Amino acid sequence: MLNEREQEFIRYWEANRLRQKQWKYQLLSGIPIGLIFAVPVLAIAFTGKLWYKRADMAMNAQVNPLVLVLAVFVITVFVSIFYKRHQWDMREQQYQHLKAREEAAQKE
Repeated sequence: MLNEREQEFIRYWEANRLRQKQWKYQLLSGIPIGLIFAVPVLAIAFTGKLWYKRADMAMNAQVNPLVLVLAVFVITVFVSIFYKRHQWDMREQQYQHLKAREEAAQKE
């Protein structure tokens, strides 16, 4: 038999699973996690002149700022969708497991 917390999770997941599976929802809700991975790239690139002169010279000579901003955007989008999709898969797996336990308990 399932406890109250597990039954609450089943009700919650049945109500929200389709909404959370959409890539738009995954992108918008995962942006903060994506930025956690992407902002350090910008921080290192722009503070490099403070701690490593040669990196600053290489950055000014070889790196286009538009490419750097595009890379940060791509990192943010990829990580946000990947992270939220992984969370969705883990919750779906937990839901399937709990439903199987619930059905097994009903058969007994």
